[in-house]
Amino acid sequence: MHGVLLVDKPAGHTSHDVVARVRRAAGYVRCGHAGTLDPLATGVLPVLLGDATRISEHLMNHDKEYVFTLCFGQDTDTMDAEGQVLNTRPVPRMSVERIQSMLAGFTGPQQQTAPMYSAVKVDGQPLHRAARRGHEVERPVRGIVIHSLELVAWESPHLTARVHCSKGTYVRVLAHDLGQLAECGAHVTALRRVRSGDFAVERAMPLDDVLALSQDQLGEALIPLRDALASFSAIGITSEQARGVLCGQDLSLEDPSAGTDEPVVLTDDAGRALALAVWQGTNLHPIRVFPGGFEKTTCISASFHQNPVTGG
Repeated sequence: MHGVLLVDKPAGHTSHDVVARVRRAAGYVRCGHAGTLDPLATGVLPVLLGDATRISEHLMNHDKEYVFTLCFGQDTDTMDAEGQVLNTRPVPRMSVERIQSMLAGFTGPQQQTAPMYSAVKVDGQPLHRAARRGHEVERPVRGIVIHSLELVAWESPHLTARVHCSKGTYVRVLAHDLGQLAECGAHVTALRRVRSGDFAVERAMPLDDVLALSQDQLGEALIPLRDALASFSAIGITSEQARGVLCGQDLSLEDPSAGTDEPVVLTDDAGRALALAVWQGTNLHPIRVFPGGFEKTTCISASFHQNPVTGG
């Protein structure tokens, strides 16, 4: 069972919880996900099964879109409704025009500091562990891009907006910063991821519906690896070439795309993804191999199921 399952994560579950339940439903195949959602958040969570776990970083690199609601007038230690209230201040009168102007000011490239309550690791430890012990540590500052930030609804003290942002953006920090600009504080009360890269929430299945599927039905619901990697160009190779690629061997090809920096998907004659490779001169070097996409057409020994060069 290899592919991407789009789950509409319910509130109150961690991303790890969702992956564990899908793994159990799928017969304990290898599982992961492509982008953590906070317990409070809902929306599209790409769950990766089998060989798809090898492409997590390539799926997480894409932009995200969220719809979120914040409440002005209170700051919390987690920057969302699950935290402890730190202070309460009166909310000033703000017109729609004022709100739109505030939102416009947050678009473009900027620096963002990870919140203490987050899964970001410092010295090998997640920040949220230090936060729960009452410790404040120096956090990494990331360069992010807010491509758009649009007003959806405004009824004081609640503001709902839609944001299109680069990977690594914390909407909770954005809401906190809006509260500082308004001089009254703010925290997130609802957060929904509506798009992760090419994966829209409309294609996602509620978790309860996923868990009601048989294993055969679950397999049919998976997005194949080639479709999950649709943003990458593809090159078809022969069965003989595939044997070497699945052993981690470079493939020498004359191709117009040679020399580009973007990875290339290598596919069999049925269009199934066999590997993700990068150009090294005129050679394609496999960085991830997907033996599950090839095992039904050619007998590959177990030793071929791991790339001896990259461990993938």
